Amino acid sequence: MPPAPRTHTLTSLPSLGPLMARGALLSPLKRPRPDAEVPGTRLVLPSLRVARAHLAAYERVCAFPTGRDELPVTYPHVLAFPAAMRLMSERAFPLPLLGLVHTSIDITQRRSLTAEGTYGLTVYVDGLRAHRRGTEAVVRTELRAGESLVWESISTYLARHGRGGGGSVTEEKSEPLPALQTWALPGDLGRRYGAASGDRNPIHLHPLTARLFGFPRAIAHGMWTVARCLAEFGAGGPVQVQARFKAPVLLPGTVTYAAEGTAFELRAAKGGRVHVEGEVSALG
Repeated sequence: MPPAPRTHTLTSLPSLGPLMARGALLSPLKRPRPDAEVPGTRLVLPSLRVARAHLAAYERVCAFPTGRDELPVTYPHVLAFPAAMRLMSERAFPLPLLGLVHTSIDITQRRSLTAEGTYGLTVYVDGLRAHRRGTEAVVRTELRAGESLVWESISTYLARHGRGGGGSVTEEKSEPLPALQTWALPGDLGRRYGAASGDRNPIHLHPLTARLFGFPRAIAHGMWTVARCLAEFGAGGPVQVQARFKAPVLLPGTVTYAAEGTAFELRAAKGGRVHVEGEVSALG
């Protein structure tokens, strides 16, 4: 039987730098497998407030409207990221932090969130599952206003490794969505988003550090790509978002934003390779 969940109450969010360093040092010691146990710790921050300067920097880099009281739908993920990193950098977390790939995020926002609100934050690892390319960790984040659950997300992070059986999976190709915008992304986008979000993973910062992990150039943060799409889509209020990260966006680069109905995608301007695809559904 898995151990009973433990609740650890935080007085503040941890600093990302030491967590990333600890996770990097422990990564070579870990051998990922889908049947490993995950730590049963739930991190809880009972009183979380939004810093206006931090919010404004995030809104600018992701092209959300600034100066409004409503939080962008992806912003709670950024607030919770240090807590998630604390869990994934622990010795007890079975997947190596280095090389983890964010593969999906599902968000359910039950009402508009205000920048003046005080929220309770809970983050925990909800298990591991087999993936055709390795093992995925499922990380859940919950935001409460008083006793009410107002925002939650499920993120999956993939550790790639060899697995026997299963074979290859061929995904159906759908018709491309109508192109609406073309965006030229600068080479320093990863550094700008990293400064606003706190996520300074070396694969996003410079070509040299990205090459250490097998990328020819720095790549855009997956959460920047989905946030930029949702800013253009105008997602807000009670809403459900499902997004899948399909391929990295090399920096600098040019991408096409496309949308129709509830669906959106970001694809390469040349060749049409899909980087992100998702759906936005209003909640009744």
